[in-house]
Amino acid sequence: MIPILLVLLLALILFGVGFAVKMLWWIALAVLVVWLLGFLVRGAAGGGRARWYRW
Repeated sequence: MIPILLVLLLALILFGVGFAVKMLWWIALAVLVVWLLGFLVRGAAGGGRARWYRW
């Protein structure tokens, strides 16, 4: 997590606030997609659609 924050700080210094916020948005979106894919794979491997309803 620390390297991501350092990259964001560097982007903030070099390119400005708008670019850093946009970069943070893309990182958050990528993390969400990876989490969702992991959830789908785990759900498919461990009992089918029953896992969708078990939050």
